[in-house]
Amino acid sequence: MQNLISLTSPQQVSAPAPNLCDPEGHSSLRRAFLPPSCLPLSSCAPCSATPTLGAPDPCLRPALCSSLCPARFSSPCLGAPSPPLSHICWKLDADKYENDPELEKIRKERNYSWMDIITICKDKLPNYEEKIKMFYEEHLHLDDEIRYILDGSGYFDVRDKEDKWVRISMEKGDMITLPAGIYHRFTLDEKNYVKAMRLFVGDPVWTPYNRPADHLEARGQYVQFLAQTA
Repeated sequence: MQNLISLTSPQQVSAPAPNLCDPEGHSSLRRAFLPPSCLPLSSCAPCSATPTLGAPDPCLRPALCSSLCPARFSSPCLGAPSPPLSHICWKLDADKYENDPELEKIRKERNYSWMDIITICKDKLPNYEEKIKMFYEEHLHLDDEIRYILDGSGYFDVRDKEDKWVRISMEKGDMITLPAGIYHRFTLDEKNYVKAMRLFVGDPVWTPYNRPADHLEARGQYVQFLAQTA
């Protein structure tokens, strides 16, 4: 098991320049981060707008970081990539999740008492298109968000301390805890399929608070944490 708490200096590499101009709307962004031809991160144009579904997004470019395996980061355009703070990742054996002592140890140590399994694909998830759009809306939660990928893949986009996007590629066996108060969103990749375990401390509360939600105590506590680690 690899527990990754110090997320500080990702290695910047040449990265693809995805074409997001796709007539199929929001699904185009989910397909846009497949690796083929390259553009260095340093040559990206500045951008200030928040990326939206189906729109060209010059802010996100894939950048590998071998030191942060299993989390694979895509970084903002300008300057050194700045990964988000305070989240924790593990790499586990998803094929034995039903009887995995490592998973049980994590759950006991972190009080993840509640869990269920969600499958996100057109055939399994009711109101699929509506849910996909909801997951992709930038939001925060009042509690930590814990996800363990059992099959398939997808992306978490999170804001770093400079309020720039960082994209985390989640694949089978990856488990992540996003802290309460962090702005984030989730989207599928070109496979349009992920099976994930959702874990929670106590009874689950799924309420998303779409941005802006800076007035919430959880956001204030997270911002205070960022200021202390600056």
